[in-house]
Amino acid sequence: MARWWPTWSRLGWVMAAAGVFLLLGGCADQRSNAVAPAGTQRVEVHYSAGEVQGGVQRVRVQRGGVVELVVSSDVADEVHLHTYDRKVDVPAGGSATLNFTADQSGVFEAELESRGVQLVQFEVR
Repeated sequence: MARWWPTWSRLGWVMAAAGVFLLLGGCADQRSNAVAPAGTQRVEVHYSAGEVQGGVQRVRVQRGGVVELVVSSDVADEVHLHTYDRKVDVPAGGSATLNFTADQSGVFEAELESRGVQLVQFEVR
């Protein structure tokens, strides 16, 4: 029985698939090196002039969900997520990213540690 598709070797099919993958990968948005995994909840907080812009928000997060907290600040400090005890330094005029899996239920705050300024609350349920 004759085949209706070309008789390529496995190597040929692998090379064709790799070419498509590289071609499509080249079309991706190149503006950021840090890409959140699919299903990640991204939360952005901006701290400047001594306050959280837009006020301190309470963000609901599904237990087991992955959160990407991005903090931009006009002052250097440590971003600390309480209970999870996750920390990251944010430079003055820059931003920092803290990722965590919300595996504990309750309400937890992230703050600028040395200033004692609350940035955001996460309500995990």
